[in-house]
Amino acid sequence: MLKGIHPLLGPDLLHALRSMGHGDDIVIADANFPVTFLGPRVVRADGVDAVAMAEAILTHMPLDTFVPKAAWRMEVVGDPGAVPEVCATFQEVVHRHAGDFTIHPVERFAFYEMARKAACIVATTEARLYGNLILKMGVVHPQESVRV
Repeated sequence: MLKGIHPLLGPDLLHALRSMGHGDDIVIADANFPVTFLGPRVVRADGVDAVAMAEAILTHMPLDTFVPKAAWRMEVVGDPGAVPEVCATFQEVVHRHAGDFTIHPVERFAFYEMARKAACIVATTEARLYGNLILKMGVVHPQESVRV
């Protein structure tokens, strides 16, 4: 056990997060997302929904402030202006943990292409459709680091 680490972050995911650097992307994928054959390392989070996983990751990971966009969701096929409830909840989690960031919609196949370049895909068992999120790692400033 470690102090101060969100309990949903298991050893494989902690390793993946700790290995990421500024500008790397992480995908939080729902149960329907094609995680296996896209290429990046897959960390399983069975029994965990995507919103809870976003909350756990953003408890420790800053978003990138050096780029115009640092968070994306998959847009609804056939209705690109729709915002599924799960995506609205993602936005609330991002605001609460990361600040004034907007989650930007991305067409389905473009989202898959972005996921191919990610450092890691977290495969949740999120049942809600479009429960997919990509987050870009920011910088941890010296005053935010824990020093021994």
